[in-house]
Amino acid sequence: MIGLESDRYEQAKKFASSWLNRGDEKSGSQTFWLELLHDVLDVESPGDFIEFEKGVALSHKSYIDAYIPSTKILIEQKGINTDLTKAALQSDGTYLTPFEQAKRYRDWLPASEQGRWIITCNFQEFRVHDLEFPRDEPEIILLKDLEAEWQKLLILVNTNAKTPKQIREQRLSEEAGKLINKFYECIAPRYKESKSQRAKESLNILCTRLVFLLYAEDSGIFRKNAFHDFLDSRKNTARTSLLELFNVLNTEEDKRDSYLEDDLKAFRFINGGLFEQPNIEIPKLDGEPLRIILEDMSESFNWSSISPTIFGAIFESTLNDETRSEGGMHYTMPENIHKVINPLFMDELNQEFNNILEDSKSSSRVKKLIALQDKLSQLTFLDPACGSGNFLTETFIMLRRLENKIIAELSKSQKTVAEGLLTPIKVLISQFYGIEINDFAVNVAKTALYITEHQMRKETEAIIEIQDDYLPLRHYTNIIRANAINYHWDELIKPERLNYIISNPPFSGHQWRTPQQKLDMKAAFHDLGDSGKFDYVCAWYNKALDFIRGTGIKAVFVSTNSICQGESVNSFWKFLTGKGADIFLAYRPFIWESKAEDKAHVHCVIVGITHGDMVRPKYIFSSPENFSQANHINGWLLDAPDVYLQNRGSPLLKHMPRMRKGSQPTGKDLILSPDERLEIIAKYPEADRFIRRYMSGRDFLYNNIRYCIWLEGVEPGEFRHIKPFRERFERVKEARLKSSTKSVKEAADTPYLFTQNRQPESQNFMVVPEVTSENRRYVPMGFMTPEIVVSNKLYIIPDADLFMFGVLESRVHTEWVDVVAGRLGMSYSYAPFVYNNFPWPSVSHDSKQRSKIISCAQRILEVRNKFPASTLADLYDPLYMPPELRHAHKINDSAVCEAYGFSKDIRGSDIVNELMKRYQELAKQ
Repeated sequence: MIGLESDRYEQAKKFASSWLNRGDEKSGSQTFWLELLHDVLDVESPGDFIEFEKGVALSHKSYIDAYIPSTKILIEQKGINTDLTKAALQSDGTYLTPFEQAKRYRDWLPASEQGRWIITCNFQEFRVHDLEFPRDEPEIILLKDLEAEWQKLLILVNTNAKTPKQIREQRLSEEAGKLINKFYECIAPRYKESKSQRAKESLNILCTRLVFLLYAEDSGIFRKNAFHDFLDSRKNTARTSLLELFNVLNTEEDKRDSYLEDDLKAFRFINGGLFEQPNIEIPKLDGEPLRIILEDMSESFNWSSISPTIFGAIFESTLNDETRSEGGMHYTMPENIHKVINPLFMDELNQEFNNILEDSKSSSRVKKLIALQDKLSQLTFLDPACGSGNFLTETFIMLRRLENKIIAELSKSQKTVAEGLLTPIKVLISQFYGIEINDFAVNVAKTALYITEHQMRKETEAIIEIQDDYLPLRHYTNIIRANAINYHWDELIKPERLNYIISNPPFSGHQWRTPQQKLDMKAAFHDLGDSGKFDYVCAWYNKALDFIRGTGIKAVFVSTNSICQGESVNSFWKFLTGKGADIFLAYRPFIWESKAEDKAHVHCVIVGITHGDMVRPKYIFSSPENFSQANHINGWLLDAPDVYLQNRGSPLLKHMPRMRKGSQPTGKDLILSPDERLEIIAKYPEADRFIRRYMSGRDFLYNNIRYCIWLEGVEPGEFRHIKPFRERFERVKEARLKSSTKSVKEAADTPYLFTQNRQPESQNFMVVPEVTSENRRYVPMGFMTPEIVVSNKLYIIPDADLFMFGVLESRVHTEWVDVVAGRLGMSYSYAPFVYNNFPWPSVSHDSKQRSKIISCAQRILEVRNKFPASTLADLYDPLYMPPELRHAHKINDSAVCEAYGFSKDIRGSDIVNELMKRYQELAKQ
């Protein structure tokens, strides 16, 4: 298996090089496709994956060159010198192109084997035909370009892969964002007061309008190159001419100046609010900024194929001060948006459409299709944190594409058209509502929706002729600028008219809230009083719950994963469910990629709520393909009853030892590297007895060697003369005095001591790292001697024994950690909350079960010692874990499961469910 994406680029390059300028249809076809699937697309057994010479019964027996059953892709292979666009004589006397030949084969396959894609190939060129868009030109991938284009062939192996069209749209949208950024950087310094609010707003509006005009001349809204030619002919007066044009575009034709120049008069009235502010500030427009518009943005780039879902967000992040400062373009990937909209409504709507097609009675099928189209036209959506509108635009696209399928089926019935039963387009952007606090994002969202509407209209035109004119735009006021937390949503849309709330609200932990966000939290949680440590995103949940009370509205939010972990479940979800919230849809923690040059990732969950238990069945997702039905989804996103763990200060079982943090230095100068230690004791040998080994969680996992100055119980006269110590203590004092924490400032009086001393001095103790990778099967733990000073990034259990070690190093405890622990990114963030609430098995001190676990725990430590050159991070890497250690843990897992009464092959979710039940029993006691 290749695995890493970077390797695939290299493999694609090698494959293309090996097949360049060669390829015989009879002798090379199978080898070509087997190598492509294995070497480039990472198919382990390609011979089992692809079927060659698949028989199909036409009027005579024929054979499909290659067919992939899992993705239902049909491949027509030709020789290297074959023109894939030319028709050739067939055995039945007809002339067909390779695509027509393959299409005929496909149409004779059983319906269950007919797929979306046909690929024709002559070894040097792939032509990918998308049958969902039959009038579109095929995507052409040249073998010589495969290193850059191999991702477009992922449809061969993955039905959820981005289509070649989507990949092209994404690249075009990213390139469009770079062009906008280039213009922005060039024109911004020309504003006299470039930092003023007026200048910023004017520049943002200017860029928004330029995008629409460039799109309009490339997509057929205007004459081709209409805007370019207008501006090019007025280079000497570009600034004033642009202002004139904006005014004309905002004026109805019959109300314009009768003496208007012909080149201005040629432009249609736009409406839609895009040009309502004609008096924006535009600086001198000549030289490089004008060249960028005319050459880079107009002549050298086609705007008609950008993806509004992607480009809208790129556009916003390019021109929004808040996101520009982050140093990269960010946007939500469409596939992540589909994690919300597909299970919420699109899967069900698509299935309804497919079921209708199975109706063999034509008149019944037509009525059902019309009813489904009407249903689509009545659905309404609200995004109360809509940003650049990417959730709304992608949802609109999906509904319109389904509507286009309906229109295509209805258009086959001439009777339906003749009777006027077919209204071509019923799904409108007026069904989509948004609230956004940033004024520029509002403008971007509206523009993105207008562009989306036109693109989808063009797709409908490919099916049937549309009579009504696209211009002027329908005035669209459903996206408003407001603080969604303080705004009354029913002023925008009444609850009884709304079906779905879908949103990706801002995340912000309590410690990073702005003053305004603190006020927002108080407003949102008016019925709680203290929202404590809730994440900012929680405000949208409570606001939505109040809004949907007594309705059938479904609300789904993308949220930081912290709201379903640790103490948040206790506080936030207990409060929300007490008000009647019911979780009907859950997506367990995953990385929500926000496509960015700096590769920023956010770790998220998706949670859907209704008011009252009204949705059956409920679903829990781990990935689009991996999901399960649930009877009840609790705040931990488990199919289990509601369980709320206490924030207790001691373990659930009183006889278990307490866990505490290690000692905190609060001063980096108290910590020494090995070289710094040697440098000090070379001059002051007596200092060695004041320097001890120091260990943080990372040091423990990676066996990093560090030291610390440890002067607990030492008289000043014993170390006062050591000059390097004094210099370090002075820096510690200075740093502590700058702290905003009172106790740290007070500790500046003793800069030679750790601010918190929790070090055991007389016994060995167990340690647990605060942060550990979620990819490890177990949280690596161990035992330590008192001479090693443990930092606050390691947790200490002073009186732990081998029995405790065995249970905590088991799969049972890892499953508990996976659900209950907080997260740092996706890594586990361990805390006493996890340990204190852990329900230990009922095992007596003299039982065989206890002895068995102790024996297994001892074996784990013994096996670890056999690998002295490996760190714990090495040993517990899931890819490199030694078989002996893996086996020792497996035996320990069995012993611990036996102690709980679990079967050896129990599922992880069932383990946690049983532990939650045991927790409830123990908590009652």
